[in-house]
Amino acid sequence: MSRRKGELSGAQIDQDYPHQVALLAEQHNWAARTIGVFCRLHGLEVAPRGHSVAIDDVWHVVTCFAREADADRFREAFDGYRFDPADRARGNNWMRWTPKAPPLTFMQEALIEDAAMCNLYSHTSARQAIIDLARVWSVAEAVGNLAPQPGIFPDHAAPIVRNTEGGRELALARWGMPSPAFALEGKKADRGITNIRNTKSPHWRRWLGVAHRCVVPFTSFSEFNRDAGGDIWFALDETRPLAFFAGVHVPGWTSARKVSTGEETIDLYGFLTTEPNAEVGAIHPKAMPVILTRPEEIELWLTAPWAEASALQRPLPDGALQIVARGAKSDGPADGVI
Repeated sequence: MSRRKGELSGAQIDQDYPHQVALLAEQHNWAARTIGVFCRLHGLEVAPRGHSVAIDDVWHVVTCFAREADADRFREAFDGYRFDPADRARGNNWMRWTPKAPPLTFMQEALIEDAAMCNLYSHTSARQAIIDLARVWSVAEAVGNLAPQPGIFPDHAAPIVRNTEGGRELALARWGMPSPAFALEGKKADRGITNIRNTKSPHWRRWLGVAHRCVVPFTSFSEFNRDAGGDIWFALDETRPLAFFAGVHVPGWTSARKVSTGEETIDLYGFLTTEPNAEVGAIHPKAMPVILTRPEEIELWLTAPWAEASALQRPLPDGALQIVARGAKSDGPADGVI
């Protein structure tokens, strides 16, 4: 393909934007509506064009970044993998694809912005601590001994405490609730929505009753701010005591989470966000997770009518959180042992 006047050559992009991420062409096509918005929201320094490449006879679209941290954040968000620009033996084709965001409705952009909130947290407390604080009645067999999880990402399995017909249960579920129908137009997979803000939306209202509420144990959570050092980890204090996010869950949901895996029937969860308090707002001014720290708050969230439970969708008081780590993609005991 010929190059327009003033347009960077492929060699120049390789030099200036050497950190590259490949997505399956099909996967890139259904994600294209959100890629530009995601890059803009996170301030990612992305090349003015990308390229396509055949890897094992399967076509991929490669997005190029000037900074390695930007490439890593993009790769994690869109489930891609790193492409070495020196590896040209398999054939490639430069193209004039620019990751700019097409016009989005207010609801669509709000959804994407909310999904870009807390998308990384850790849980390293003991299983018994969850049972005691949340007054758990039974433990699902899949939970096992509950090994520490210093880095929990979207679509990973993690513990939740939920209401069931047999009582309050500690179980595992995958992070990411079903997406609204408008967000799935033209897509072949649903990566899920991790954070829930607009509880007045009909999409979320159906899951706000007691039967679908859950609490999500955590010991620290991350908000991303490149200028402040990347992933900024917050906890109640340096000891990282157990607390819970106010969550919702849906059991046995059938969908294709990834094009490559096809349809699966799995238990899903997400958690609510709200306005940030002073500590989180200094790093991420848009929102923070809804956090429950006292047994009576957990009881209220898991048992009360929505008119009462909805009062818990509020930030923690200023001074209730502190920054405990910066720059890492995980936060937990150095030796991985509780």
